[in-house]
Amino acid sequence: MSIRSGILLKLSFSVITTIAAQCAVAADQASQPIVLKAAHLFDAVGGKLLDNGVIVIDARKIKSMGNQGPLPQNARVIDLGDATLMPGFIDAHVHLSGESGDDWYKDFFDGIKRFPAEQALYGAHYAKITLEAGVTTVRDVGSSDYIALGLRNAIRDGMIPGPRMLVSNYAIGSTGGHADQDPIPPQTIAVAGTIKGICNGADQCREAVRYQVKYGADVIKFMPSGGVLSLSDPVDNVQLTQEEMNAIVSEAHRWNRKVAAHCHGDTAAKMAIMAGVDSIEHGSFLKESTLAEMKKKHIYLVPTLSALNGSGFKLDKFPPAIAMKAKAAIAQQTIMFQQALKVGTPIAMGTDAAVGRHGRNGFEFELMTNAGMKPEQALIAGTASAAELLGVSDLTGSLVSGKFADIIAVRGNPLRDMTTTARPIFVMKEGQIYVGGM
Repeated sequence: MSIRSGILLKLSFSVITTIAAQCAVAADQASQPIVLKAAHLFDAVGGKLLDNGVIVIDARKIKSMGNQGPLPQNARVIDLGDATLMPGFIDAHVHLSGESGDDWYKDFFDGIKRFPAEQALYGAHYAKITLEAGVTTVRDVGSSDYIALGLRNAIRDGMIPGPRMLVSNYAIGSTGGHADQDPIPPQTIAVAGTIKGICNGADQCREAVRYQVKYGADVIKFMPSGGVLSLSDPVDNVQLTQEEMNAIVSEAHRWNRKVAAHCHGDTAAKMAIMAGVDSIEHGSFLKESTLAEMKKKHIYLVPTLSALNGSGFKLDKFPPAIAMKAKAAIAQQTIMFQQALKVGTPIAMGTDAAVGRHGRNGFEFELMTNAGMKPEQALIAGTASAAELLGVSDLTGSLVSGKFADIIAVRGNPLRDMTTTARPIFVMKEGQIYVGGM
């Protein structure tokens, strides 16, 4: 045997031993009942904080909660002390395959020079720190090269740690719109077609939906209006016809996929609502009448306040066209959110992580409460309400017997100090512990 072969054999044995040890720990956690105790427990169904929280976990799921009945004799008891147990957070708007910095030009060139396999490794890191931030489920609403799809499958199969993922693959939109590539000469980068979500006319829009579904999309994301971080379009213009929007939404629903509409502009949002969309993302310039219509039809708003507010952007590091759009959206976003609270529009938590840094998801709760949302409403937006929007409320989103043991804990009482949501001391997903309790 050569020296090189011997080294490779030793490395392979080391890797196999490490994986086996990790699997043994996971299997041990799965076979032994766990009892979690803390000073408080947040009820995401009733929106109440209960004292003396106790949860029994068995075989990846919640067996019981509260002090009713004796605890299993062979259980591992984890007492977290002065803390609050909560359902794992659900972020309804992320992009785990990438991350923006404060320099648009650097991000642009980094994105060009990285191979998809390399970018996927970055994505695995972002997935890990997102889970460690207390987020046990995400809806990934747009990625290229099927990186998010690969992350979803690898997490599902236990190959890498990360939150449960619902993915959209490529976002759908018109030529020259926010879903399309920036105006790079066509001889430099191949023009995108329906397989990458770019469509013109109702028939092409249906084809674009079918391609995303064919390649594993759990949800469909489309762009009725312009966006901030794109060079060639206004932030709030209408980019699809009513017929095109109708085709996208009806085709997605025919395949039992929910539809998320990226919408800063009010007119585009009205058209998406008419088409039957399930959620409006961002919503910076939505008017009160539009928000009232969303309440009437139970269409969720995913405001993504942390995308532009406190994201660390240095607008002088962006092209002037993008900086101007960002300033306009920032100026209106909080006003719109407060109108949504006044009207009673359904709200689900979403951060647009990738525009801001990954692993800071809890900051969204702080921004929502600072803008006037009650603390208990904010926590519901990031748990039970988000689960309903994603269609996973039978699996997660509340601490109910029979649901997955997606459980986190934060210090003290988050209803009094919402900043604690950004610093979980305990994270469990499907009965496996990822932070604390060791």
